[in-house]
Amino acid sequence: MAEPAAVEFRIDRRSGVATYLQIVQQTKQALRLGVLEPGDRLPTAREVVEATAINPNTVLKAYRELEREGLVEARRGLGTFVRRRLGGAAGASAADSPLRAELADWARRARSAGLEKDDVGALFTAVLESTYEGAHGDGPYDEGAHDGARGG
Repeated sequence: MAEPAAVEFRIDRRSGVATYLQIVQQTKQALRLGVLEPGDRLPTAREVVEATAINPNTVLKAYRELEREGLVEARRGLGTFVRRRLGGAAGASAADSPLRAELADWARRARSAGLEKDDVGALFTAVLESTYEGAHGDGPYDEGAHDGARGG
């Protein structure tokens, strides 16, 4: 019997994000965090359907997209396997980074301060965009633009 898949997909039907894209995004996140490594098998379409009650064609569409991006490969009769990692330096995992503990602590403080999950996500995204894109002066949250508000 094959080893159990290292990732379980969670589908949020209210998110407004296409189901197949949720699978693609969650797979990429697992690759960045080191949850999935080269050689790992993704859950079969049947396993995903049983766990999430989505259409098998949706799972196959997601896997085809991941294959098109060179992240996985389908092996006839065996399943779909991870080809490569995503993220920084080879062998480095964001999950093992000391920054993860700091970020987890920050998230706990934000929750204690009464921020909802969506508020934290919006705040983090704004800071992330200003840090990475704003440094080049072409992001939507440039440091000096309208006191940190969205430019426009």
